[in-house]
Amino acid sequence: MNLYSILFVDDEEDVFRVILKKLDWENLGFSVAGYAKNGRDALELAEELQPDVLMTDIKMPYMDGLELGRQMKELCPQVKIIIFSGFDKFEYAQEAIKLEVEEYILKPIDAEELRGVFLRLREKLDRERAEKRDVDKLHQYYMESLPVLQENFFISLIEGCIPPEEVGRFLSNYRIDLPGPYYAVCLVHANPASPDPEIEPFLLAMSVKKLAGEQLSERWRGKMFTYLGNTVLIAQLSYLTEVTNLTDTLDRFCRLARHLCGAAVTVGIGQVCSDLRELSVSYSGAADAVSCRVLYGNTRAINIAEVAPAEETDIDWEAMYLQQVFRQIKTGSRKDLEQEIRRCVGQVSCQSTSLQKYRLFLMALLTEIFRFGSNNRLNMDSVFGEGRDIYSEALRLESPEALEQWMLALGVQMQDLLEHRRQSTTRSLVDKAEDYVREHYADQALSVETVCRSLAVSAAYFSTVFKKETGKTFINYLTDYRMERAVRLLLEGDEKTYIIAGKVGYADPNYFSYVFKKRFGVSPTRYRAKEKQTYA
Repeated sequence: MNLYSILFVDDEEDVFRVILKKLDWENLGFSVAGYAKNGRDALELAEELQPDVLMTDIKMPYMDGLELGRQMKELCPQVKIIIFSGFDKFEYAQEAIKLEVEEYILKPIDAEELRGVFLRLREKLDRERAEKRDVDKLHQYYMESLPVLQENFFISLIEGCIPPEEVGRFLSNYRIDLPGPYYAVCLVHANPASPDPEIEPFLLAMSVKKLAGEQLSERWRGKMFTYLGNTVLIAQLSYLTEVTNLTDTLDRFCRLARHLCGAAVTVGIGQVCSDLRELSVSYSGAADAVSCRVLYGNTRAINIAEVAPAEETDIDWEAMYLQQVFRQIKTGSRKDLEQEIRRCVGQVSCQSTSLQKYRLFLMALLTEIFRFGSNNRLNMDSVFGEGRDIYSEALRLESPEALEQWMLALGVQMQDLLEHRRQSTTRSLVDKAEDYVREHYADQALSVETVCRSLAVSAAYFSTVFKKETGKTFINYLTDYRMERAVRLLLEGDEKTYIIAGKVGYADPNYFSYVFKKRFGVSPTRYRAKEKQTYA
């Protein structure tokens, strides 16, 4: 049985031990994950434990239970709060209601009453957890979300944002059937047919989309969605030659849309492709075809393959494959990079039927490499080496295998540089945070939030990075640094303890002494006396 975790907070340890003995916690479905004597210690523990339940007294030193509850709700929004107190004050009850506490229990605590509280709380926690895990409800939510997920997937496809190896998984998860074997992206652009349209442009576009769904989806096994105000249709073809029929069908649709919807519709048809990851190229072609309406007129279908010279689209596949290569350099593993380069070079071998085309590919490759390096602030001299004629070097490669190895060597160097820069950036962030602590440790308001505001990063990202680099939470690091400064002040001068407390960021001298004793085992005064006696 999974047990719910409890964090107890009370400045009287005897009270905690009595409560601990009152019930069989495990049998109730709970485990006591931690105990703290005050609110500040509890917050530090909560950051590590992420408890399900906080049970706290109200009257405690350094931070009362109500303030602890408020801060806990920010740190762990899902936490359930139980307050126990010897004070039956209306103001406390009011504050407890604002905090949405589960129970407000008066001391002395009765065992049966406490047992009843935790039984009710376990039922509530079980119910909440069951709702989150309820397979039927999750399935229902998933099915309700499918249209949105599918549309986002199609948009990512035409934007070229999905890694090739992930396409199949998304198709399966989102229950999308795209058997092809050929595809063409069709962009449906609608404008009012007259200067004074009867309906608003947005509603007109919706009307055209509805008509397109009725007329085109079934015949072309189409997947239809809205993108940047236009309707996009991914048409599936059984044969390459079917694109002619598709163009004619869409041309008739344009005339029908004018007649039924009062819309001047232009449909651009992109290049036919056999690979789903080439849909971004087909979409670009469809957009170019729509732009050609200024030359060929609207209320018609325009096939980019018919209106654009073939030479203009020969290089499209290169841009697509190079894009995938650079994506793997930035986020993939060496194995992924190797596979993508092999695909790219394989395409070069198939398409580059002349030296001129091969040279064009190399020029495109080198241009993209320098652009990628510049955009990612890489030192390209360390990639290419000074004085090397990279273009001539590539031309002298004698086989596709040699080209693969040459591209892989460059890619791995850029991967290493990016990883080094990422690590340097992370280390730099931590260094800046440590510098900030050294300069502001005396500020009593210093916190994770103030440091993050100074560094312009989120608290979630900063906390993860800081702990990964230092092995400590920021709160622990700050406490350790303040204690180090306190020790130095104790040993180098004769200032009173309360003065030193203020100098190292503690408004409450008693809390400073408490933290110091927790850290070193003795009070600041005894520590000073002991150390000075040792070195006397």
